Amino acid sequence: MSSGLFLNSNGEVRPADDPVVNADNRSFRYGDGIFETIRFANGKIQFLEAHIQRIRTSLDILKMDFPEQYSADFFRKEISKLISANKVERGARIRLTVYRKEGGYYTPIFDEPNYLIECEPIEEGNYNLNTKGLNIDIFPDYKKAIHRLSNIKSNNSLIYVLASIYKKQNDIDDCIILNQNLSIAESITSNIFAVKNGVLYTPPITEGCVDGVMRRQVIQVAAANRISVYEVPLQMNVLLNSDELLLTNTISGIRWVGSYKAKKFLNNMAKHLVEKLNESLA
Repeated sequence: MSSGLFLNSNGEVRPADDPVVNADNRSFRYGDGIFETIRFANGKIQFLEAHIQRIRTSLDILKMDFPEQYSADFFRKEISKLISANKVERGARIRLTVYRKEGGYYTPIFDEPNYLIECEPIEEGNYNLNTKGLNIDIFPDYKKAIHRLSNIKSNNSLIYVLASIYKKQNDIDDCIILNQNLSIAESITSNIFAVKNGVLYTPPITEGCVDGVMRRQVIQVAAANRISVYEVPLQMNVLLNSDELLLTNTISGIRWVGSYKAKKFLNNMAKHLVEKLNESLA
């Protein structure tokens, strides 16, 4: 049965149920690509310039060409075509995948990228704080390595898949992923901020977390509202000693953590930052 949605494959808008990936697709074979998750709300494609800058940085790390046409204006038009085709009214979750052109085994023949844009309608306009705090735990099975690949949204997402399975098996809402030094890196889908005495603390990207677009926005919003933010390594005891824990990504904005084991958290800073984040987007 057709979903009724469309996607954009290298500029061609076509039904989302149409096959677009060949067996020799390098993203399928080797995870040779990256993706961005972008939010459309209130008639705006949010933070697009920041996403495009991260694509540029990511393709440089992957030794892939960054075409001159890959500007924010170019992708704004390509995403807008898809939003129109899918008759999005309120909001949408956009996935922009960029992957290396087919050819070769581990050693690629080409370095040119292709792109695929998907669009999933959502109801949200402004960011809304979750009513119930999240219940989290630490993912114990694997640790995230610290290197430049850790900072990009690679199409190789196995640690997040396995952490999500652990989350499901243990009936919790999210997992904290540790780095190779046993410090806090991030959660499954989000960067993390700890709050203590009205001050924000978050791991620097040198700790192996994704260089999150919303992470940067929260830091900017906090600075604009005279809230101190320190980018420092976070040890596991932070989970028990903080007043609040916040998880941030571009789709959900800011989510507050309600509990970790027997520890309960507040959400005063979370409420304040969501309000200021929405004001910054008005």
